Amino acid sequence: MKNVAVVGASGYTGVELLRLLSGHPQAEVVAVTSRQYEGESISRVFPSLGGYFDLKCEAINVESIAARADVVFTALPHKSAMDVIPDFLNAGCKIIDLSADYRLRDQQVYEQWYQAHTSPDLLTEAVYGLPELYRSAIKSARLVANPGCYPTSVALGLAPLLEGQLIACDSIVIDSKSGTTGAGRSLKEGSLYCEVNEGFKAYSIANHRHTPEIEQTLSQIAGQSIQVSFTPHLLPVDRGILSTIYASQTKGYSTAEILNIFQKRYADEPFIRILPEGQLPNIAYVRGTNLCDIGLVADQRTGRIVIVSVIDNLCKGAGGQAVQNLNLICGFDESAGLSAAPLFP
Repeated sequence: MKNVAVVGASGYTGVELLRLLSGHPQAEVVAVTSRQYEGESISRVFPSLGGYFDLKCEAINVESIAARADVVFTALPHKSAMDVIPDFLNAGCKIIDLSADYRLRDQQVYEQWYQAHTSPDLLTEAVYGLPELYRSAIKSARLVANPGCYPTSVALGLAPLLEGQLIACDSIVIDSKSGTTGAGRSLKEGSLYCEVNEGFKAYSIANHRHTPEIEQTLSQIAGQSIQVSFTPHLLPVDRGILSTIYASQTKGYSTAEILNIFQKRYADEPFIRILPEGQLPNIAYVRGTNLCDIGLVADQRTGRIVIVSVIDNLCKGAGGQAVQNLNLICGFDESAGLSAAPLFP
């Protein structure tokens, strides 16, 4: 049994973490923090947690939390995470960070897309927490940088093709759609119900902050520098990410041949489902789970491969993947707390 704390528990990622941890057989939540709701029960902040947790939200006190917790999830905004993570590490805790503060290896790139970094010495130590690519390194890490939601869907959809040199690396176009929880729980005009309902829009074209993370991961897989065209969209749904990815083939394989490559690559992965030829993923079929569903078509007419990769942005794209990383660094069964079937309808 490991004691865990959720620092920054009052956002959508925080409540998703707590939902999953409530059913984890080997993890006990001993502390939750929230500056906004300090002193209030977390079950009052999120009535859905009533009967599962009676913890009161507290202020961030590293010494106090570190005395109780073996592993700390930091579900804080960018910049706020790096303000406390070095202290937690020095206090002996292992960290799974759900912000972007330690995902990028290059300090200059991070500061170009975010802000000044106050602990750049940790950028090279942090392990990128995508288990399907970096499982062995995660197991021995003390700081895991949990991946972003869009980058997770993209990397899993492209890894077998890049590993096998089956696509032209300069041809990748990524068209992704996310549910509104991806914008967080704080009040924003663009995510109000009346602004989102019955609408569908692109945003942050050519300048979304997940772009360098996507390019960094794909470049590492391919062993060469990769730039992509990435356009995110906002769907009028609560949860889910669907990424449609286009790339030019280098070898002219059929759909069946490429699916076979994907099936072999992910045969031992508990959370990857490769759909059979003729079927394509739907965000409705991964809702509330740590699953990633992948389907594809080899377009013989254009010579392109079209990959569709779907995840729940709050689960495999955030809290679920964080719990998967918890299981790895603690030596638990990788599926512990994550085995429930999708919510449907």
